[in-house]
Amino acid sequence: MPNTANAKKSLRQNLRNRDRNRAEKSSLKSQIRKVLSALSLGNADLAKAELKGVAKRADRAAAARTIHPNRAARIKSRLSARIVALKGSNPESPSAKKVEKKLSNEPRT
Repeated sequence: MPNTANAKKSLRQNLRNRDRNRAEKSSLKSQIRKVLSALSLGNADLAKAELKGVAKRADRAAAARTIHPNRAARIKSRLSARIVALKGSNPESPSAKKVEKKLSNEPRT
């Protein structure tokens, strides 16, 4: 049991923050499950729409230090990679386009 006033206040804060963090993590996990269920159904469009919600929640949780920022990035990266794999090669993405250099024999001036 906390003895000092400072320790009592710290205990109150820890309990309040624990509840908030648990709710935030639970909400994030629920959003992730929605994306995974859409992926298991093969619905890439629904999964992509749900991924926006996951990204928002993960970024907020990382900003509040509820989860580590690298974990938020890893969650978003892995889910988006699975969506891309489900869709196949996406020709509209900039990484899929090959940029060709224009070669000319003219000297630069």
